[in-house]
Order: sequence, then C-alpha cells, then structure tokens
Amino acid sequence: MSAQFGDGASLWGRPRAFEAIVYGGLVVGVLDGLAATTHFGLRDGTPLRLFQYVASGLLGAASYNGGWLSFLLGVLVHFFIAFVAAAVYYRASLSFPVLIRRAVLCGMIYGVAVFFFMSRIVVPLSATRKIPFSFTQMLIGLMIHILFIGLPIALLARRSARAH
Repeated sequence: MSAQFGDGASLWGRPRAFEAIVYGGLVVGVLDGLAATTHFGLRDGTPLRLFQYVASGLLGAASYNGGWLSFLLGVLVHFFIAFVAAAVYYRASLSFPVLIRRAVLCGMIYGVAVFFFMSRIVVPLSATRKIPFSFTQMLIGLMIHILFIGLPIALLARRSARAH
C-alpha cells in the first residue's frame, strides 16, 4: 500500500526523496553557510575559521591547527548536517502530510526546532569550545535557522511532493 499525498502523488517515490533531501541539503548547506560566514565575518572571523570551528566538533581545539584539511572537514560536516535536516523533514512529511500542506508555518517551526536541537544537544555533546550565551546571538541564530534552514527545507519538500 502506497501513502498518497492529497493530489494522489506517491510520497514514497524515489524522485521525491531525491529532490527533497538532496536539493534541500544542498540549498540549505549553501544558504546557511553564506549566512554564517557573513555573520561570522562581521564579527572579524574568516570562512576558514568558521568551518574549522565546525570541524572542532569532532577534532576539538586541534582543528584550528589543521589548516585547509580541517576547513574541508568542517564543510563536509556542515553539509552532512544539512542533508540530515532535510532527510528528517522529508521522512516526517511521509507520516504527517500537514508538513507539506502548511509548509511555511511548519518550516518556520522546524527551523526553531533545528536551532534548539543543534545548540542545546549537538554542540554541548561535541568537542567544540563552549561559547558564552548571548541573547542577541540566539535571536540571530534563530532567524538564520528559520529563514535559511527550516523554510527552504519545507518549501523544497512541498515542491517535490507536488511535482510527483
């Protein structure tokens, strides 16, 4: 038995999964990466250091001495997380079609959920240095996650569901 979207399109189809997950991960990886490098750059950072920070989740402080290799590891980790976020939303949309029908609202909520999951679970469990809490930085992070992670993932999932 195949799950059906409201217009009869199969939710289990491979083209839909490919579009929602691969395109979602690529778009979100680029948008979030640009937002983070822009924001980090305004605070006297460089893209090299930003992605070394991402890699420090695995390598700890040694990532800052890893040059371009730790930068590339950070980029890979960043995109891996983006693909996982898109895959989680896609998989959830199979069981909860409201995620497709109400993509804007659900995408915004998903962006908030991803932010708190990353900042309250993933980062504390990682080897990164702990950054002191800042309400302003939290609001900026929330906006980035809503606009550049949650919304694009949800809208691309809706687009792929309607196309198939």
